[in-house]
Amino acid sequence: MSEVDPASVSLPIPGKEVIFRHMDDPDMPWQLCRAQKNADGTESYVREKWFAFSPDPQYLSLYAEYDPGMIVRRHGHYSPHMVFVIDGGLWFGDRWCPAGTHVELPFGAAFGPIRAGDDGAKLYEVMMGDPRSWGDQPELFTAALDDNGVTQLPDPPLEFPEWLADLRTHWAPASED
Repeated sequence: MSEVDPASVSLPIPGKEVIFRHMDDPDMPWQLCRAQKNADGTESYVREKWFAFSPDPQYLSLYAEYDPGMIVRRHGHYSPHMVFVIDGGLWFGDRWCPAGTHVELPFGAAFGPIRAGDDGAKLYEVMMGDPRSWGDQPELFTAALDDNGVTQLPDPPLEFPEWLADLRTHWAPASED
């Protein structure tokens, strides 16, 4: 990412306008991102509304809802990532993060597995670059699923922008120690 020299930019930039979004904006549908079958036979999901998804520079801001008990693999992103817990709470690995928690995930770091609490969770997230994720330590995800009697269901199809491919099944190679 290159830095902008403020002296070299003529502001405002013609054609650039502020963009406003609202939760009920018809151009922002809910997207199912992850799915699981719970021990009681019900299904749980992660749903997201993508408020801003830009190719240049790349970034994504989104609102997410995790159903109670929803489990997401340990993962990182191909960019810095910020999560703010608005309501409910989640476990990030062994760390409980209730409403009001800010989580910073620097580029190259991984967190999780993530497990939503009994009331689920509502989050605001921002990825400052390529927002796609990579998985890490699949054995931790398998253990979390087994411990909770959960079966991972196939990832629901997502409507990615045409300039971005889905990497949700990508696992990072084992580190060579």
